[in-house]
Amino acid sequence: MAAAAMEVMGFLMAFIGMIGNLVATLLPYWETSAHIGSNIVTAVVNMKGLWMQCVYQSTGNFQCETYNTILGLQTDLQAARAMMVISLLLSVMACVVSSVGMQCTICMDGSSVKANVAGAGGCLFLTAGLLSLIPVSWKIHEVIQTFYQYSVPESLKFEIGDCLYVGLASSLMSILGGGLLSVSCCDDLEVRRGFRRQAGGYPYPDRTGTGGMVHGGSHSVPYRPATLQTGIILNPTNKKQTLASHVSTSSHSTPAAHSSRKPARHNAPASYDVTGYV
Repeated sequence: MAAAAMEVMGFLMAFIGMIGNLVATLLPYWETSAHIGSNIVTAVVNMKGLWMQCVYQSTGNFQCETYNTILGLQTDLQAARAMMVISLLLSVMACVVSSVGMQCTICMDGSSVKANVAGAGGCLFLTAGLLSLIPVSWKIHEVIQTFYQYSVPESLKFEIGDCLYVGLASSLMSILGGGLLSVSCCDDLEVRRGFRRQAGGYPYPDRTGTGGMVHGGSHSVPYRPATLQTGIILNPTNKKQTLASHVSTSSHSTPAAHSSRKPARHNAPASYDVTGYV
């Protein structure tokens, strides 16, 4: 039960992280213009993202322009695009794989590799979170370094945008959710080693070992249903002969059994009568 709860919690956290990474990838709020020094006019706000740059005016006009070239962009921007897209693709694959391997679903029910599939989904979420964390952290570092450079004009300085905060939180949630899925997979494997599970039944601890001794072992014992004895003869023609052989065998074995079970009697002394009178 604890492993299933961890799987559900990890999946929800990773799914929310995937949605946050999608929002951070599409929206242009990675950098916003800094209103410092002589650039205190807030009538115009410049914003930049991975795919476009926008301008917001105090009159309510909002204009965006996509980047006209791909090869002419900066190397870090191209790398950030590629890593965010790959992170989203891995997150989608992780959602599908985790849905198949989680205990709350009926896919692959009863299979021994179900927990391994959930663990694979957790590893995909971990990888997706790391891939999205790298460009977000790099962009935050670049914005901060540019902001504190005195050689850069104040009109060209930018501050950290909202999408960077969302991307950072989403990446951490994806990593944490993938970690919970992986840990729940390990816990489920330990439980399967210590308990035997029937198809659709409850776990039964293994308490039998070699020689019929009872102990607290951790290896499973297969369940064998009770079957009819194969030594019963169902032929009606031989029923009388079989009954006679059983009766003769029991009659020969009965005296020996009574003689072996008869307790030893002590001879009463000669001066003592059985009735109690001497």
